[in-house]
Amino acid sequence: MNQNQIAYFINQYPKVSHSFIRREILALERQGFDIFRIALRGWDAEVVDAEDKLERERTQYVLQSGVLGLIAPVIQTLIRSPVKFLSSLKLAVRMGIRADRAWPYHLVYLAEACRMLSWVQAKDIRHIHAHFGTNSAEVVMLLKLLGGPGYSFTVHGPEEFDKPEFIKLREKVSHAAFVVAISSFGRSQLFRWINYQDWNKVQVVHCGLEPSFHEDAVQPVTSAPRLVCVGRLSEQKGQLLLVDAVSKLLAKGIDIELVLAGDGEMRPEIEALIRQHSLESKVIITGWISSKQVREEILASRAMVQPSFAEGLPVVIMEAMALRRPVLTTYVAGIPELVRPGENGWLFPAGDVDELVKVLEDFLRTPTEILEKMGQAAHQRVLERHSIDVEAAKLARLFAQAISLN
Repeated sequence: MNQNQIAYFINQYPKVSHSFIRREILALERQGFDIFRIALRGWDAEVVDAEDKLERERTQYVLQSGVLGLIAPVIQTLIRSPVKFLSSLKLAVRMGIRADRAWPYHLVYLAEACRMLSWVQAKDIRHIHAHFGTNSAEVVMLLKLLGGPGYSFTVHGPEEFDKPEFIKLREKVSHAAFVVAISSFGRSQLFRWINYQDWNKVQVVHCGLEPSFHEDAVQPVTSAPRLVCVGRLSEQKGQLLLVDAVSKLLAKGIDIELVLAGDGEMRPEIEALIRQHSLESKVIITGWISSKQVREEILASRAMVQPSFAEGLPVVIMEAMALRRPVLTTYVAGIPELVRPGENGWLFPAGDVDELVKVLEDFLRTPTEILEKMGQAAHQRVLERHSIDVEAAKLARLFAQAISLN
């Protein structure tokens, strides 16, 4: 029996914005774990990164045959383990009461768990870890009740903290072996919504970067007034505010260039605002780009700016700091645990365009040699807190402990 045989379960994998999960899995494999990758979907998603393409070949997909492909596993599970199935069904129905999604969705989650049951049993999986406290955590919880292995999950935020009661976060934690928060702020938010008796289950494990991402990336800071904002074009990232700020700076005669690296549901609205302010030559949207291209955009910029309204602790901030670029961002969630004003970046109140403009003015006046010193301080800060192998070792100890108690 292989004590290091575990599974990872993600709603969608691989995904452009989930490179941190890939890094975590590969780091755990370096620690000696044999990782069985499972995802609901992702086989038909746009993949631009070569490493993600390789991960897709290594991943088993629950919904690749569609929802109808779940019928046979449900019938088989009911016949083989009727008591466990009915117990899981009861919990699934309860999870659908006053939930963010109607109860039929929770029956689908149960069916997905039935589909995964034979896989994890055939692979002799000793533990399963899910990313995000939403439907992925519910599926592995139901899987456990069906006779599957114990589970844990990582909570990132902000989605889980927007609706903790409606995704039944307390219930998921109560059945879990342990729960990971990616920052002290995240841990505090979990403490708000779970039973005090379960507080000891919550462990802080940071997202991490591998040395190859930044070890040969010492490049001088450009003299151009160029900033990059990396992330999904969505309501929580605050790109509309950033476009307004760029317009205000240009109106004051202060030159600035901005690259919005990413794509998403708000792209049409952001593009309309760019046209409204006649900023087509000053604000560029790249669309989805690979990890290598993100790295190149960061190195080509003077700094990263992230005007987020809601966050967990963005990996792109870690990436920019690792590449020796200071960061301009908001006092949100776990960000102030990493970014120190005046030392490795700037912080400003979320949603305040006037404060954003002031911070951008201050940044653009800062001499290049000072920015390079701030970038070096940022690099050192990330090395101290976000080494993927150090953080994976923390997870490895938690997995080993959970397996020993099964």
